[in-house]
Amino acid sequence: MARILLGISGSVTAYKGAELAREFIRRGHQVRAIITSGGQRFVTPLQLQALTGFPVPKDQWASEQPDGIDHIYLARWADTFVVAPASANTLAKFAGGIADDLLTTTALAFEGPLFMAPSMNSKMLLHPATADNIEILSSRGVTVLDCEEGELACGETGPGRMMEPVRIADLVETRLAGQLDYSGIRALVSAGPTAEPIDPVRVVTNRSSGRMGFALAAALAERGATVRLVTGPTTLEAHPRVAETVRVMTTAEMAEALGERFEESDLLIMAAAVADWRPEDVSEEKLPREDGSIDLHLTPTRDIVADLAARKGDRIIVGFALETGDPVTGGRAKLERKGLDAIAVNDPTEEGAGPETETNRITLLHADGRTEELPLQSKETIAHRLLDAVHSHLRRNRDQG
Repeated sequence: MARILLGISGSVTAYKGAELAREFIRRGHQVRAIITSGGQRFVTPLQLQALTGFPVPKDQWASEQPDGIDHIYLARWADTFVVAPASANTLAKFAGGIADDLLTTTALAFEGPLFMAPSMNSKMLLHPATADNIEILSSRGVTVLDCEEGELACGETGPGRMMEPVRIADLVETRLAGQLDYSGIRALVSAGPTAEPIDPVRVVTNRSSGRMGFALAAALAERGATVRLVTGPTTLEAHPRVAETVRVMTTAEMAEALGERFEESDLLIMAAAVADWRPEDVSEEKLPREDGSIDLHLTPTRDIVADLAARKGDRIIVGFALETGDPVTGGRAKLERKGLDAIAVNDPTEEGAGPETETNRITLLHADGRTEELPLQSKETIAHRLLDAVHSHLRRNRDQG
C-alpha cells in the first residue's frame, strides 16, 4: 500500500481526479488530496474528503496541521505525488518553480516520484511554451503522462484529453512496484550520434537527438541504478542522478569511453546512433566549396556493440536498431549476429518514431524468441516500459548466480 498525494488543478476534467482518488483507494492505497482554487470550481473539497477520508486543505493559509505547515507535512507524508488533471498553468508553475498556492509549495518540498497528467485544449498543449515546460519537467525526472486524443470539452477534436484514471493508476503502480528494482545495478548507456570529420568544419553523421538514450539513463537513475552515460554531440543535459556523463564526438572516442567502463558494468544499453562510415582521408584544412564536387571514400567504423558483446561474460547487453522495410527481420538478424540479450527495433519512416521526435514506437526482440510491442508513447514512458521488459534478464542472471 502506498501513500499517494493527489493534486487537482483547474480543468473541466477535475472530476476525473476524483475518479482517480477512488481508483487508488479501491486498490488499497491511502490518498490525500490538494485542490487548487481553480479546481474547486469543478470539484469540492468536501467531496474529496468524503472519498479519501482525510481533510482537504482549501488553501495554503488555512492549515489543517497544528504547526501550520501543511505543505511540509504533506510532502513528507507522501510516497508519490500525482497531479491529475494538470492544467497548462500548473505545468508552467511547476516548470518555473513558482510557489504561490498549496499545490505548488508542496511540489517544491516533495522529493519523491512526481507524475503529472496534462489536460487542456489541443492548441494549448501544442503551444511552444507548454512543450518547453513539459521538456523542462521531464528533464528533472518528472513523469509527464501522455495525453489522449479525442473529443475535447470545448467541442474540438485532438490531443489534450487527460489519460483515463485506470491507466494512470496502472502506470503509477507499475512505477512504484519497480521504483528501485535496478538498485545495485551498474548501468552503462550510450546516446546521441557520433560524427566523423571530413575536414575541420564538415562531418559524416547519423540523425539523432539523443533523447532516447538520455531518457533511458534518467529512468535507470530513478530506479536505483548507478548510471554512466556516454553521449555523442547533443545539447541535452543528463538527469541529476546520473553518476557520470562523458561527451565524445567520433565513433572511436565512443568505443574507447564505453570500453573503459564496460568491465565495471552489469548492463549496457547501446542507444547511440553510431555513424556507420568515416572518411578514409580527413583534410586538415576546410575544403573550399569553390573547388566543386569532391569524392569521399568511406570506410566502415567500428561495430562497438559487437566488439563489447565479444567480452560479454554475464553482462546484459541491449542494442538499438533503426530499420526500414522489414524492421523485425533485420533486427532479429542483428540480435543473433551480435550476440545480444535484446534489441529495440523501430522504423524511422513511421510518423512519430523518427530519430529526432519526442515519441517512439518500439518492437523489443529478446534472444529467447520473445517479442514485445511498445506502442507510440513519449520516449520517457518508452524508457520505463523497456526497463520493465529488460529486468527479466537481470532476474535470470541473479537466479543463475
